[in-house]
Amino acid sequence: MSKKEYKRYLVTSALPYANGPVHIGHLAGVYVPSDIYVRYLRLRGRDVVWVCGSDEHGVPITIKARKEGVSPQDVVDKYNDIIKRSFEGLGISFDIYSRTTSPTHYKTASEFFRTLYDKGVFSEATSQQYYDEEAKTFLADRYIMGTCPHCQAEGAYGDQCEKCGSTLNPTDLINPKSMISGSAPVMKETTHWYLPLDKYEPALREWILEGHKEWKTNVYGQCKSWMDLGLQPRAVSRDLNWGIPVPVEGAEGKVLYVWFDAPIGYISATKDLTPEWEKYWKSEDTKMVHFIGKDNIVFHCIVFPAMLMAHGGYILPENVPANEFLNLEGDKISTSRNWAVWLNEYLEDMPGKQDVLRYVLCANAPETKDNDFTWKDYQARNNNELVAVLGNFVNRALVLTHKYYNGVVPEAGELTDYDREILAELPRIKGALEESLENYRFREALKEAMNIARLGNKYLADTEPWKVVKTDPERVKTILNVALQIVANTTVAIEPFMPFSAEKLLRMLAVEKIEWDMIGRSDIIPAGHTISTPELLFEKIEDEVIERQVQKLQDTKRANEAAAAKVAEQKESVTFDEFGKMDIRVSKVVAAEKVAKTKKLLKLTVDTGIDTRTIVSGIAEYYTPEELVGRQILVLVNLLPRELKGITSEGMILMSADATGKLTLLAPTDEVPVGSQVG
Repeated sequence: MSKKEYKRYLVTSALPYANGPVHIGHLAGVYVPSDIYVRYLRLRGRDVVWVCGSDEHGVPITIKARKEGVSPQDVVDKYNDIIKRSFEGLGISFDIYSRTTSPTHYKTASEFFRTLYDKGVFSEATSQQYYDEEAKTFLADRYIMGTCPHCQAEGAYGDQCEKCGSTLNPTDLINPKSMISGSAPVMKETTHWYLPLDKYEPALREWILEGHKEWKTNVYGQCKSWMDLGLQPRAVSRDLNWGIPVPVEGAEGKVLYVWFDAPIGYISATKDLTPEWEKYWKSEDTKMVHFIGKDNIVFHCIVFPAMLMAHGGYILPENVPANEFLNLEGDKISTSRNWAVWLNEYLEDMPGKQDVLRYVLCANAPETKDNDFTWKDYQARNNNELVAVLGNFVNRALVLTHKYYNGVVPEAGELTDYDREILAELPRIKGALEESLENYRFREALKEAMNIARLGNKYLADTEPWKVVKTDPERVKTILNVALQIVANTTVAIEPFMPFSAEKLLRMLAVEKIEWDMIGRSDIIPAGHTISTPELLFEKIEDEVIERQVQKLQDTKRANEAAAAKVAEQKESVTFDEFGKMDIRVSKVVAAEKVAKTKKLLKLTVDTGIDTRTIVSGIAEYYTPEELVGRQILVLVNLLPRELKGITSEGMILMSADATGKLTLLAPTDEVPVGSQVG
């Protein structure tokens, strides 16, 4: 790894796409790790700028706008606000959160394109693409639907079949149709500009494969495989009416492709933040680090660096510590299926638990492989680690100080060998903590920060001041002084990971700030200093809280299944006379009870208007006997009797079943006379 000394740091985080809120996958992959890193750099007194913002162009935005009947600007305004407020709620501490619809960004992206255009970097090529003659517009891949050539499923998109997962080109579709007008599109010529990545492949190989062998294996490996396959020119423009217009004469109706426009957002955000933006982007003594998910590796390690090389004058990233993906309850997070824990909803559902989420996402971060978030693990980590280790240690140390010394820090007497042994661990932990943070191993770093609290817990358990006070009160002064020094060490060590808890600890210790360099010291809190009243750092999370969140996901899963279900095929045709043989009557449930030794069966006594009879029905999972008594239902009364569990059932209750198998009673919307015929 490079040992170069840097005067400043430029940290970027992947721009979240403004067609929906952010979820825990985004947080674990990008925003929590980058916040930890930046908070650490700030605590070390480093000159650091951290930029991010909403990515607000591209086809998915236009599709969403069309579906909702609003303008693309309305869509991005809505989600930019939600995303920004959510980040603030979780303590994500960007220096600036910008957006790619800002005037600065339009100007910066246009100038960037124009510089490359004027230098003759781009190649121009004409190709045939689908065109909607009714709407008079070229169609993006996602605006074309048809039959999948592989699985024959209807409704496949021009880039992918969501039924079988196949990657497609629009021309692969059978019977393609425009999603705008519904008409069959035609092929039409269009001209676009291309970034010749192939020309930059030798420089990229040298820079990455030779110069950055220290990069994470997932990042290095993906870059190598891309280049081994051979880089190809990539279009930097597309036919669309939403985006930054291509700043070239004769390019009407064309905009900058979103992959080209978005990373320039880092530059425009820095411009909006500081007039000294160039020293962060163009000085060799600046260290630039991109935090991204693995789906963005190619853009940040190959495409964007090639753009910067082509432009000239810009530095390249020193590291791109991309994470893998986070799954949810054993299933891939999916925004289209609403299978996610959305940050804005979490902050509403779990008030005051920002640090619990930050802790769990870091402790379980997908740094080297995909990982899984479960609500049970979230609960266990809170109760067994945050409450039982960190919270317990802090509470004991502070409560005992108040109990024995009215909150005044006692003076330490002579240290024992054990005291010195414990305190000697602090500088060692600090070294390991820093080494992990500097090398983007945040899970490891969090363990080290928590090790200080574990050390404190062990120290109090071993020294037992609540017992020793009865025989050697002077010794207790030393024990609690040492314990409070460990609390102070813990406070600053956890700040990058759990800033809200660190702030709470500072208030309880009644100190404004503890410098990072103080970690390892045993004199942070002076004797005679008065601490504030202790309060619980974390609270136990009960089962019912977790069950509500799990149920929320289960409801989502059922809704997805129902939405994806196909309507059953029509049955064989019947004659009117055959239908007329069925005698369906409005009936009333007179009595109901469960059938012994069964889970599903209810025994109903039903007034059909003709007679009172018994019907056995498998609806016990959906209705209680109490719910049914007095209710009107529809009954097929001339069905031949059938014996179920020794009970003769005379008729069938009419019900509907959804995609999940849930049964719902069919009944008249208004009260009608019992015995009325249906048909």
